[in-house]
Formats: sequence, structure tokens, C-alpha cells
Amino acid sequence: MTQPFSPTRRDFVIQAAGALTAVAILPTLSRGAFRPAAPVSVGLVGAGRQGRLILAELARMEGITVAGVCDTDASRRETGSKRASGARAFDSHKAMLESLKDLAAVIIATPTHTHKAIAIDCIQAGRHVYCEAPLAHTIDDCKAIASAAAGNKSVFAVGFEGRSNPVYRLARTFFRTDAVRDFVAAEAQSYKKESWRFPAPPGSDSAREKAENWRLDPDLSLGLAGEIGAHQFDVVHWYTGRYPTTVFGAGSVRAFADGRTVADTAMCSFGFDAGERFTWNGSLGNSFGGRFEVLRGTNAAIKLAWSHGWMFKEADSPTEGWEVYANRQQFFNDEGITLIADATKLAAQGNLKEGVGLPEKPLHYALADFFAAIGEKKAPACDAAAGAKSTIVSILANQAVVKGQSMSIDPALLRL
Repeated sequence: MTQPFSPTRRDFVIQAAGALTAVAILPTLSRGAFRPAAPVSVGLVGAGRQGRLILAELARMEGITVAGVCDTDASRRETGSKRASGARAFDSHKAMLESLKDLAAVIIATPTHTHKAIAIDCIQAGRHVYCEAPLAHTIDDCKAIASAAAGNKSVFAVGFEGRSNPVYRLARTFFRTDAVRDFVAAEAQSYKKESWRFPAPPGSDSAREKAENWRLDPDLSLGLAGEIGAHQFDVVHWYTGRYPTTVFGAGSVRAFADGRTVADTAMCSFGFDAGERFTWNGSLGNSFGGRFEVLRGTNAAIKLAWSHGWMFKEADSPTEGWEVYANRQQFFNDEGITLIADATKLAAQGNLKEGVGLPEKPLHYALADFFAAIGEKKAPACDAAAGAKSTIVSILANQAVVKGQSMSIDPALLRL
């Protein structure tokens, strides 16, 4: 069944050169730190591992001032405050919102199950919000956040980073034309050897240790499918414009027999209403192959690896006008066309190979898109409704993994 994508191959060939030029001048594709249109005062809630990465990116963005850092742990909030050049430290997000009246935006980087209360408080306080993905740990919480954000004048962005990634954006323009044509199947994987168990500070009690290792708590964790897979599920949803109707899941503890019950190795197989399938595998026990997604069409396949992207054309697919810009890379017996942002400009300079790969981390582009949405008063790359839908799918996927069975995904759950 052909996907209902509107652009034709002829339209794409006519517009290709212009489209590539347009990509080259988008602010989020600039090679260097992002600069907002106007200064923005930001508060960070959650100064743990992800929070530290966020602070590092914000420090490189001119015009972004981190005015407050909030964390329930004294050591983390004080360290975060120092990293942010003396930002005020708070032990609760409510205290930060009340004290910093001129705070324009809040970034939420706390454990997934704590997002709801913080997000809704920030929305009601009239702040712009960037919330790390997945959006929440229950379907009800996802719907509550999406409902609170709906119709609000402030920007609410969800950190599904693929939607802001310049390579992924460029590749999507190819996917949604006859360059790839009919969607056949998709597969993805995420392999990275890490235990997910972190030591609590010296002298901590069992409750503190459990809180530090919330990803290993089956009552709170969305497991590999939710915490990792959700980002890759969202890429497929965004590319196809569709959501699966069934999911089969399975998982077990293969690498870390330390008493945990949350699987360290898992797989999911999604079914769409037209019969296509999307399979995903992930593990904390092995790193070979890393993280990538492959979307297959009748004319070509696109492989995405977060900092890079390639297209592999079928032998019988028609020649397209944009191929004059193509840089090629050999993969075993297949030759891939490297998808490069700024391709037109770099080709004119004779520096096409210099454009291979992203100059910044995907997180940088997600944050830059958030601030651009604030400055330009536009919708972010991933709003609350889109973030909620992909998170709901990941919640059900994790349930399928835990139960080791197939589950239906009721389309009504995704009507937000």
C-alpha cells in the first residue's frame, strides 16, 4: 500500500537544489554555537547526568543565561550552580519559580516519573518549558501534560532529539518523496554496554540508593524500550506520520545478574495497520553496532545514526537530479549516498566531504530549536502532543516486554 505522501518525484527533482540551499541557511544547521534572537533567562530542574550535559551546551550558547539550578540533592545543585557561573541554587522547582520572577524558560532533566508535577507547575507559571524525553512514565501523566500545554501561549518542547537533528531533517525530505517511495519496513537498535546502576553518595540509606537507581525500579522505570527505544520509535512515527497498532515485546536479564528485574536486553516488534513492521533491539550488555535506525522503501533505504545518515538506492530506482551533490561511502557490498546538510554550499566550495557528520551533538540542536521557537513564537520541533504520543507507544512497548506478549495499541489512546 502506497503511503499518502503528497510530494511527487518530479516536484522533488525541481525543488531539490533549492531545498538543499534552504537547509544550509537554517539557524539550527549552523556550524558553531547557537545564538538566540534575544537573551533568554533559563532555570534547570535536575542537575544529574543529563543536567550536566545540558549545562555544558547552554554554556556555549551566547545570550542564554542560566539563572537558577534546582535539585533535591545539595551536592548536585551546588555543583550545578558553580557550573552555571554562579546561578542561584534551589531545592525545589516551586521555590525557583517563585524567586526568579523574570525566568523565561525552564528545562526539566529529572527522572521520568517526576516530570508531570514539574511540567504542569511551569506551564501554569507561564514559563516556556523544555522537558526531556520520554515525557512521563504513565499514560495518564502524558495526557495531563499534553492537556496542560494545549492552547498555552508558552512554548512546550519535548526532547525527542531526532526531530531537531539536521541530518534527520534532511533525510526525512528524501523519505517523504519517490526517492524512497513506498514504506516497506523499518528496524532499529541501541547497543551500549553500561549497567544503569549508580552508587549512592556515601552514608546514604536504602531509600536514597533506590531513588538514585530509579531506572531499575519496575514500578517507575520504562525500561530499555521506554528510556532508550522511545527516541527511536519517535523517529519512525515522525518519518511515516503513523503510529503502530500492535506491539510484541520480550526481554530478560542477560548481562547484570545483580538482583535487578528490569531487563537489560529487550526487543520489540511493532505492526502497522497496512501490514508493515518495525523491529527494535536493545541491550546494556554489548556495544557492537551502537545505535541506528533503518527505514526501507521500494526505491531506497535510509540509515540514520544520529550524527550521520546515508541512503542506499535500489538498482532499479530512477536517477534523481540531486545526485550531483552526492558524496558516496562503501558499506560492504553496498554504496551509500551520504546525506549532508549544507550540501549545495559545500559542493560549490569543493568541500563536500567536510560536511559528513554533525558538528554538534544532537542535544545542541534540540535546545537550539527550543530557543528558536521561543524567539520566533513558533511551534517547537516536538510539541507536547507529539511527545505524549511517542511516549505512550513506548509505555505500551515496555509493558509488552515485561509481560513477554503481544499487545494492541488502541488508536484512541493517541487522540490528544
